Amino acid sequence: QVQLVESGGGLVQPGGSLRLSCVVSGSIFRVNHMAWFRQAPGKQRELVATVRRDLYTTVVDAVKGRFTISRDNAKNTAYLQMNSLKPEDTAVYYCNAPDVEISQYRYRELWGQGTLVNVSS
Repeated sequence: QVQLVESGGGLVQPGGSLRLSCVVSGSIFRVNHMAWFRQAPGKQRELVATVRRDLYTTVVDAVKGRFTISRDNAKNTAYLQMNSLKPEDTAVYYCNAPDVEISQYRYRELWGQGTLVNVSS
């Protein structure tokens, strides 16, 4: 079955770095958009960054200059490089692939289970 699996979360000190990975696996035709969301304690889930198959990226202002989203189309993998982490970055980070083509013209949206990033000293 088609799966989306996240990894890379954990405890990190303020100013530190982490890299999250998101792999779409299984029998798929093509992965189009990929994105990272996060949900901090007591807050709604918010978009962090997106990356298109043509590698066009967007990053929200809150993480601009610190986070970088990228992807490897051959591996159906997206990454979120997080540098200069702040306590306010603490959240559960979710990977999203809204338009995975299981086969041509048949789409499915996938969400990861989430990986916790805890920025604390």
